[in-house]
Amino acid sequence: MFSLIKQSNSGFLRKGEIITSHGIVQTPVFMPPGTAGAVKCLTKEDLERIDIEIILVNALHLFFKPGDLLIKEASGIHQFINWDRTILSDSGGFQAWSFKKQADLSRIKENGVEFYSPYDGSKHFITPEKSIEIQYNLGVDIIMAFDECQPDILDRKYLEKSLLRVSKWAKKSFDKLKELENIYGRRPLIFGIVQGGPYLDLRLKSLESILEIPFDGIALGGETVGYNMSKTLEIIEFLKEKIPSDKPLYAMGAGASPHDAIEMVKRGVDMFDCVNPTRIARHGELYEGKIIKENHQLKIKSNFREGTLKIKNKIFEKDLNPIDEECDCFTCKNYSRAYLRHLYLIKEPLYLRLATIHNLRYIRRVIENLREIV
Repeated sequence: MFSLIKQSNSGFLRKGEIITSHGIVQTPVFMPPGTAGAVKCLTKEDLERIDIEIILVNALHLFFKPGDLLIKEASGIHQFINWDRTILSDSGGFQAWSFKKQADLSRIKENGVEFYSPYDGSKHFITPEKSIEIQYNLGVDIIMAFDECQPDILDRKYLEKSLLRVSKWAKKSFDKLKELENIYGRRPLIFGIVQGGPYLDLRLKSLESILEIPFDGIALGGETVGYNMSKTLEIIEFLKEKIPSDKPLYAMGAGASPHDAIEMVKRGVDMFDCVNPTRIARHGELYEGKIIKENHQLKIKSNFREGTLKIKNKIFEKDLNPIDEECDCFTCKNYSRAYLRHLYLIKEPLYLRLATIHNLRYIRRVIENLREIV
């Protein structure tokens, strides 16, 4: 259930709450991906200290390893990974696209997707019903309808045909959840996914079909979203007024930088996830910049190009300052740039944890400031 708390008088910036079986998620919110059941390099205690309210797992990867039935036997994903806050599961639609793009490990068919496991090469066929069953077995709080992640291509005919599948699979996903609810009584939230590639008219057509089903939230999917930020923002602006205010809007795979987060949230995005903040941290790029609130606007003033410092650079060799003077994360409170550079250069695993903590806390602080200016 989603409750709108306050919306800006000018624009779509807003804050709200999503009530789940494992607590209340304050929106807007960034969801760190914990694809296989772990946010890379971090413990539960690290995530709680950063004040992460919700993480994202991937149903298909967990289906392959260790198996959704094992997790069900372990009393569900929360118990299995020792996380008592909210969990959202991606349905596997994106993996159908990425497996095909990277290694030709999937085939899209009318009733589902044929997969070859990237782990052992075994063959599987995942239907919308099977995807929902897997996610239900995991015991997550928010599940995603199974869809076809549409590529960012110019072939309208393919996208138009694909939209018919997306609409049909969305209905099958919702109906399967209702069936499981009637059997077991538990009812996680479920979001429908809007596709349509870069075409605004196809995005609108997809949204209209998704709104015919009483989903709890609306997600924007496809290769375009997140990969092409200018087009992502154009799609959000075009669709926002047509999305009911009582449904949270989720931009899937978007939020590669704090700047992207600000631009999406001020256009009405309530939820987003992206691997980039943690990935670039592990590769030596750390967020830095003063977060400035001014006239109900948020901006970041950084001393470094693109808002990140590259810790391997020699200028940090003797720099005893924290990564960011204003950051309240565990890393900035306890360690210097010089020490982090030293850890990075000697490939000490401790660096990975400390860097990831900082980048996630920085994104979290941006979100906290956005909520304050609504």
